This record gives sequence, C-alpha cells and structure tokens, in this order.
Amino acid sequence: MFGSVFEFFKSAITEQIVNDPVWATVALVGQMIFGGRFILQWLVSEYKKKSHIPTAFWFMSLAGSLILLTYSIHIKNPVFMLAFSLNTFIYLRNIHLIYKHSRKGILAGIEKSGD
Repeated sequence: MFGSVFEFFKSAITEQIVNDPVWATVALVGQMIFGGRFILQWLVSEYKKKSHIPTAFWFMSLAGSLILLTYSIHIKNPVFMLAFSLNTFIYLRNIHLIYKHSRKGILAGIEKSGD
C-alpha cells in the first residue's frame, strides 16, 4: 500500500513540478495567498478579540483565486476552472460592496474602529 502511495507522489512530483516548474511555482504561490487569507483573518480576530474578516481577506481571496484560475486553465481542469471562476465573482462582489458602503460612509461599527 505504501509503495503505491509513494509511487503516486513520485509520479505527481515528476510530472507536475520537475517537468513544469514555472507553473508549479504559480500554483504554489496562488495556494499560499489563498490559504494565507485564513491566517490573516485568524490573526486579526485574535487582535480584535472577536471574529472579524478584514478587507484584505477579500483581496487575498481574489488574488489567490485568479492565480489558481489561471493555473486550472493551464492544466485544463474544468472542475477547478468552474470553482475558481465562481469564487472570483463572489470575491469581486464582496469588494464592490465594501467599496460602495465605504463611499457612502456606511461601515459596520467594527470596520470604523480601524481595519
């Protein structure tokens, strides 16, 4: 069993990373940005002593999603293309709502206290 798992990872590393290091790096950076947004959210919530999603969370979500969408197009994976396309629209909508409300001066109390 461990032999087949080892062979699977060896094959994946050879095919994905060794044979295409540029795109593997793109995917890794996208995943780090996308995953890093949760670390950001956790740290800000700890600092504020309450659950909070900072505006930077949505920008990191958008950046990571766009990078991973680009990678999913490169590897021609329709499942990931669909998922990251939908995510991108959701993150853009959230950023639009934040911008729209900030222009009108309608911010939640927690946003006014410094983000």
